[in-house]
Amino acid sequence: MTVMTAAAIEEFLDEVFPQRQGTIEGVGEMRATMSLAIEDEHLRPGGCVSGPTLMGLADVCLYVAILAQIGPEPMAVTTDFNCHFLRRARGDRDLIANAHVVKLGERLAVGEVRLFPAGDEEPVATVTATYALPEHDDD
Repeated sequence: MTVMTAAAIEEFLDEVFPQRQGTIEGVGEMRATMSLAIEDEHLRPGGCVSGPTLMGLADVCLYVAILAQIGPEPMAVTTDFNCHFLRRARGDRDLIANAHVVKLGERLAVGEVRLFPAGDEEPVATVTATYALPEHDDD
């Protein structure tokens, strides 16, 4: 069961992480979907989307999926990130990121993210990542 809606997460991120890129399209049980409208700033020479852009969207999307499960937590941080670039991400199409939380523990969350060009079913990159969740005192 999710504890935050997409709108609540957007509001929270506007407050604690305003420099992020992407728009939350939806959240669900252990999942999140985001999109990123590709602009010139996201491109590398040759007109394809840069690796840092792909990795940034994936990282934020997994964070959103985790927030939907645990609630507003600014100090959940990435501790491991592994990205496989599968093919060129053309710069003339927006990006879609689909994140799935594979394991949500008390101290760690592990997830996978797949990145797609809008309207395409073949991913351009796949990511596995781990987030450290801060310890909370039980009152």
